[in-house]
Amino acid sequence: MGLELTNVSKSFGSKKVVDNINLSLSKPGVFGLLGTNGAGKTTTIRMILGILKKDSGSILWNGEKVSRETVNFGYLPEERGIYPKTKVYDQLMYFAKLKGMPKDEADAEIKKWAKKLKVTEYLNMTAEKLSKGNQQKIQFMTAIIHEPELIVLDEPFSGLDPVNTEILKNIIIELVKKGKYIIMSAHQMATIEEFCSDILILNKGKTVLQGNLKTIKSKYNANRVVIETMDDIDKYITKLKLEIENVVDNKYTIKIDNEDIAYKLLNNLVKDEVKVLKFEIMKPTLNDIFIECVGEKDE
Repeated sequence: MGLELTNVSKSFGSKKVVDNINLSLSKPGVFGLLGTNGAGKTTTIRMILGILKKDSGSILWNGEKVSRETVNFGYLPEERGIYPKTKVYDQLMYFAKLKGMPKDEADAEIKKWAKKLKVTEYLNMTAEKLSKGNQQKIQFMTAIIHEPELIVLDEPFSGLDPVNTEILKNIIIELVKKGKYIIMSAHQMATIEEFCSDILILNKGKTVLQGNLKTIKSKYNANRVVIETMDDIDKYITKLKLEIENVVDNKYTIKIDNEDIAYKLLNNLVKDEVKVLKFEIMKPTLNDIFIECVGEKDE
């Protein structure tokens, strides 16, 4: 049955920060919770986890009210939540015990995840000596070490280089395969597109867009064409009065109003025997859609 939020609201004083939102995670996978800073994402997350009390509506996990007894959850907050002066191993053991794990089991899980995340050499160091990226990986371990059913990841890739980002991505894929329900909040829209089939975008506490990402994108017309050639094709683009969004080493991203104009450009190139290495008509990215939904409305 998963997680179900129905008509959930929350105010602080006279300010309504979450306004009558609904969301559903009915099967394992990654759900994208998006919004600008101050949109109500963190408040929503804290209500889901029982850290904050909702003012109205219902939050159910497998048909029961959410509590520490009904849902085993893991939470990676955006803010750093580890102790800088404490050894990494000691605080991982502390967090594991808070989740009710026996010492031997916790020790085995710490060593397992440290190996997966390539932080074994840092276990006996104080956290303050670690880089931001390695601190993030340690904090990620605290969120998943106890095998939670529901995992909330708020900016999980913050501070990570491309190599460590890939490690974390592979672990998230592994968690989904194991049947975990994951809510991900991130500002990297490409990451959300990579992982999430369903999304909810908040703006000033209200839902401005919600649903299956593939279905949402299908309603938009193509707005770009990517063409990679062996030669400069600026004159062809200018002739059709098109706008170049970006060009690097003869790989062009060009804005279009419709697909016909993109094919006309391609035909002109082929007719003149210009060697085309790549031709791809593209729908708006999630970043485009996000900006359309909240950009002009944001203060």
